[in-house]
Amino acid sequence: MLGNSGRWLCAAAMAVAATVTGTGSVTAETAREGKELVVLGDSFSANVWNPLSEVGSCERGATAWPERLSTLMGVAGTDRVENRSCLGASIDTSGYTLGVETRDADKAGAFGPRTKLVTLQFGLNDRWGTADQSLWAAMQHCVFDLAEGCGADAVAAGRLPDARDITGASYAARIRNAVTYIRYYAPNARIVVVGYPELFHSEQDTVCLDFFGVVPFTQPRGRTVVEYFNRIDQAQREAAQELKIDFLDARALTTGHGLCSPQPWVNGVLDPTVDIEGLPFHPSPVGDEVVGKAIFDRYAR
Repeated sequence: MLGNSGRWLCAAAMAVAATVTGTGSVTAETAREGKELVVLGDSFSANVWNPLSEVGSCERGATAWPERLSTLMGVAGTDRVENRSCLGASIDTSGYTLGVETRDADKAGAFGPRTKLVTLQFGLNDRWGTADQSLWAAMQHCVFDLAEGCGADAVAAGRLPDARDITGASYAARIRNAVTYIRYYAPNARIVVVGYPELFHSEQDTVCLDFFGVVPFTQPRGRTVVEYFNRIDQAQREAAQELKIDFLDARALTTGHGLCSPQPWVNGVLDPTVDIEGLPFHPSPVGDEVVGKAIFDRYAR
């Protein structure tokens, strides 16, 4: 019998073999039941901010949408859920990648015929095209640069990566191996790409962030950042369609509740009106509640 390492390395070959033979039968190696819910993702899934945590640790928030979802599914606090989401995770750029999360979940017995739902939420921490930095890394500089900002010239000047490099085809290519693996070892599972919530409206040119609930900071030249989020959303949607998996449009669910809106569902910086301890730019407890319930209603009832 193959061990976990062997199982991982031969996954693609076995998936191809199942396709060719048309059997798709489950061998003794894949006979373990699996877990009902498997969460793979970045900080938008983990959604916790602990400045005192150790470097490389993967803490997960008690109000994050996976926790809300697992409660609705009746698996919270049991061995029927596996959450591998982690702050800073990427598809394949660096650190704790989709491949690593999938491998670690598999080692924990996550995938099997009992698996009902697997969620993937990645993309913002990745480098696209020939860029040498991710959007998150670049935003730290241009958003707070009132002199130059994040306007149309930001890409040419090297302040932001080129959003045109983010395509559905490239996104699909980067997650395809993991999806093939999950689909083979969890044949009954719905695989869902979870989109990102609205931070900025898709048509706006400015970007804004609340400080302490009373001091909004506005970058008037922010169109390139907004376009980057538009491209990520479109790429996730197109990749899911290409791979014949599901896409949850979290942006549509949270429209009108972005940063600096009258009722934000996204955290500012130390904002007591939303969540004073919340991770900035990430969903508030209300935003996570909306996403978790939507996933449950559409894919896990």
